[in-house]
Amino acid sequence: MSLFKKKKTEEPMDLDSVMKKYDRESNVRVWEGTPRIVVNVILAVFSLFCLYVTLFASWLEELRLTTFVAWIVFLGYLVFPAKKGRQRVNYIPWYDIVLMILGTGAFLYYAFNARTIIQQGSLFADYQIVIGIVGVLALAEVCRRSVGLPILIVAGCFLIYALTVGLSNPSLWGRMHYTIRYLFYGKEGVLSTPINVCSKFIVVFIVFGAFLERTGIADYFIQVANALVGGFSGGPAKVAVVASALEGVVSGSSVANTVGSGSVTIPLMKKAGYKPEFAGAAEAAASTGGQIMPPIMGAAAFLMADYVQIPYGQIALKAVLPALLYFTGIFISVHLEAKKLGLRGLPREELPKLLPLLKKSYLLLPLALLIYLVGTSQKSIQYAAALSIVACVFVTLFSRETRITPMRILEALAAGGQGSITVAAACGIAGIIAGTITMTGLANVIINGIVVLAGNSVLIALFLTMICCIVLGMGVPTTATYCIMAATCAPILVRMGVPLVAAHFFVFYFGIVADLTPPVALAAYAGAAIAQANPMKTALESTKLAIGAFIVPYAFALSPSMLLIDTTAAEVILIVITSLVGIASVSAAMEGYLVGELSWPRRALALVGGLMMIYPGTVTDVIGLALSGLVVVLCFVDKKKAAPAAA
Repeated sequence: MSLFKKKKTEEPMDLDSVMKKYDRESNVRVWEGTPRIVVNVILAVFSLFCLYVTLFASWLEELRLTTFVAWIVFLGYLVFPAKKGRQRVNYIPWYDIVLMILGTGAFLYYAFNARTIIQQGSLFADYQIVIGIVGVLALAEVCRRSVGLPILIVAGCFLIYALTVGLSNPSLWGRMHYTIRYLFYGKEGVLSTPINVCSKFIVVFIVFGAFLERTGIADYFIQVANALVGGFSGGPAKVAVVASALEGVVSGSSVANTVGSGSVTIPLMKKAGYKPEFAGAAEAAASTGGQIMPPIMGAAAFLMADYVQIPYGQIALKAVLPALLYFTGIFISVHLEAKKLGLRGLPREELPKLLPLLKKSYLLLPLALLIYLVGTSQKSIQYAAALSIVACVFVTLFSRETRITPMRILEALAAGGQGSITVAAACGIAGIIAGTITMTGLANVIINGIVVLAGNSVLIALFLTMICCIVLGMGVPTTATYCIMAATCAPILVRMGVPLVAAHFFVFYFGIVADLTPPVALAAYAGAAIAQANPMKTALESTKLAIGAFIVPYAFALSPSMLLIDTTAAEVILIVITSLVGIASVSAAMEGYLVGELSWPRRALALVGGLMMIYPGTVTDVIGLALSGLVVVLCFVDKKKAAPAAA
């Protein structure tokens, strides 16, 4: 029996309740028997519809997008109940059916009359405005059920601003008329870039992820991580880091990754001797990094490719070094913590053997194919994902346990369809937020205000942008946070001289770390629930472990060579070496341990030295290496002096 299966059956934690508490997407209606099959068929048809439209159809854009959102509204009410808690089996209340019909009908009205609506310009009848209001409210309610209130509060504030002071029309109905024309019927609101990218790219990759899960790759990643690092000092924590990095290649959900691999690694970490808060934090920090791990990187990376107008393959390539630094920092931190506490690894007899696992490396074929096609093929990334889905079906044929059947194909398509609802609802509301900012001219007000406040200091502008991203990202999906920041703060950084790609990566990173940052650190709280630890202490510990995510964005914003912008191969090699040494020095400073306890002056030296090495530049590298090297020398001198005394 594999270690994964063995430990999972021994884990008493109710993982389903943890997911439902910290992941809105897990709060779904309970369908059983024939109704369950019917709902799965409907979800599967939606996934097939998305695959067909994005790969083969050449529909009018307004028709394609409104049909897609109509599906999302319909499925949103079918899958998500109005409130959390125990659900009646095979039950949907009458008012949800009414909302489903009205909301779906509003978007289908636009779909069936798309050409007429486009040709009528700004001449809209009052009933058309009412239809638009119904559509926006129905989508907002789906978002509340599947995503949560924080994003709706942000959207509501911007809409109130637009309807009160943001627009010059004297009458409230006139302002409402203009707002709905702009946000519902125009291309700057619901039907803007976020929902467009979601329908074209994101859904296909969500379906790919659902198929990939059916191959058993999650279990495989955890077993490989155990075989590689489980036997070393503090092995379970290192397994969490390696497994989460590997799983991040597949899934970009912080909470889902934390619960999925944390159900195995967190109890093992506690058993090995780590404190519960550290165990939960290590898993949460590692799992959150899944959204920055190429090639999939969560949904926001697809949006970035569209915003900055470069191929997605290049976005993934530029993300490699920052992601490597992030996970290296966490790995070193858990290693130093293990050494400080004198922890051992897992017994060798409990660990899986690496050689038999290598025989199952065919499970990586879909990922390898995806990386190859995204990086080298002239075909679209949708085409790459579709071929990778076929590869997922193919690799299941090599094992009886994972061999795919028509029912499992149905389940995978249904899971992909259900997983798309949350992302699409968030994208739709994010489009409304970004559209409101553009419609009212608020973007320029914000940009000019921060530019004036920052003066000529890029560092101040970066710091203010970081605060905005973390605050807006509290409880808001990364996709939505990135959309808002791409419309507001990224242009500020560009105006201050930060390259376009670096500016967008900066807001992307700080939208992600909001899942670890108190007071709304959902991934950390999920890890704390599994570890049975104090949630706030776990969140603070996860913030410390993820220090790389707070440092690296400043480095590539101030010196974009870390993102492979205007650099050479030799410079990249030098950056990799100095950055890895630098992140090790920073991790030692945060842990207060190297080869022994570090005093506060030495921690300060290690921190400054590490930061200077992470920042690309010859002078800073030399100074940073000297400072960090001095700390290492002092530590070894102390250890040498202590050795005779101990003897």
